[in-house]
Amino acid sequence: MYKPLEDILIIDFSQFLSGPSASLRLADLGARVIKIEKPLTGDISRHMYISNVEMNGASSVFHAINRNKESFTADLKSEIDKNALKELIKRADIVMHNFRPGVMERLGFDYPSVKAIKDDIIYGEISGYGTEGPWKFKPGQDLLLQALSGICWLSGNEDMAPVPMGISLVDIAAGAHLAQGLLACLYRKGINGEGGLVQVSMLESACDLQFESLTTFFNDGNELPKRTKTSNANAYLGAPYGIYKTRDGYLSLAMGSIPILAGLINCPSLSKYKSPASWYKHREEIKEILEEFIMGKTTEHWLAILEPADIWCAEVLTWDKLMEHEGFKKLNMVQKVEMKDGYNFLTTSCPIIFDNETLLSSKGTPKLGEDNEAIAQAFLKQSFINEPQ
Repeated sequence: MYKPLEDILIIDFSQFLSGPSASLRLADLGARVIKIEKPLTGDISRHMYISNVEMNGASSVFHAINRNKESFTADLKSEIDKNALKELIKRADIVMHNFRPGVMERLGFDYPSVKAIKDDIIYGEISGYGTEGPWKFKPGQDLLLQALSGICWLSGNEDMAPVPMGISLVDIAAGAHLAQGLLACLYRKGINGEGGLVQVSMLESACDLQFESLTTFFNDGNELPKRTKTSNANAYLGAPYGIYKTRDGYLSLAMGSIPILAGLINCPSLSKYKSPASWYKHREEIKEILEEFIMGKTTEHWLAILEPADIWCAEVLTWDKLMEHEGFKKLNMVQKVEMKDGYNFLTTSCPIIFDNETLLSSKGTPKLGEDNEAIAQAFLKQSFINEPQ
């Protein structure tokens, strides 16, 4: 399968998660991504463990977001290495990074400097909080962004402390937004030949994730959202929206008519809540009734009643049960990739289906600097002296 970005070369200075997640998606779409890493240590995520799982000498998070890329080590304080990078940039379509404001300027690879090397370059950057303002030098770390952006007040029940999402939500969103901007700039370049500067901040991405809730806040007299005492799943939506414990597991209920639900599950106590307005006004008591009632039967019992009636509901699955389900297997979301040394592992695949085909790639993550010589032979005038580490 010929992938849509197969003629695109990306020089990626970014590390850890937000930037590499953007270049991963572009690599899935066919781009050649050359990852620029510091000699000896490389990307900090090679050794920043999110668990005690080590995979072939590097952390699982590094492998998750850096498959299908090449590694080129360069000392950005060395003029020889910097000149080599400038030669690579002359051949590149996109240059990207996720350093704090001022870092790339000091290194000589900020947008004006790179544009002077290649006038039509597309340059992408992710910052934590934008390039201006009192927060611009704060560390752009996912949990800190979740905390500052208000996201933590949307999950969990009313009596709980602020609850962050258990994934690097803001990093991933910022990476997706950067990929979108870079693709749009590629399209413009195809029309008029112009490159451009694409900037994303993690704070803006975190706020964009909350566009529904923030729009409500802006137009509701700046009233803060209130989490329900039980079964909270959205601080704004009325009952029955939430997750409820059953006899043997958990059941999620999305938006729905309370009177219809009451009839289906044979719960007369809910019948008096007839109007949609009451489902919000009395959502606490409705959820308390549902919580006690649903606990009496199994998840399978409730699904057998509710799903045929087109009530929006689902079992709350753990990963092992998800992987066993035919609905997941049909998606082809798990792929095996292999590193050059033969080490292979399972990971997720690209979620984009292109021309009815899943965008798979069997190429694993690179060892630090393993592509130096091949890249030098392809793009530089002589063999690169910085040997792989």
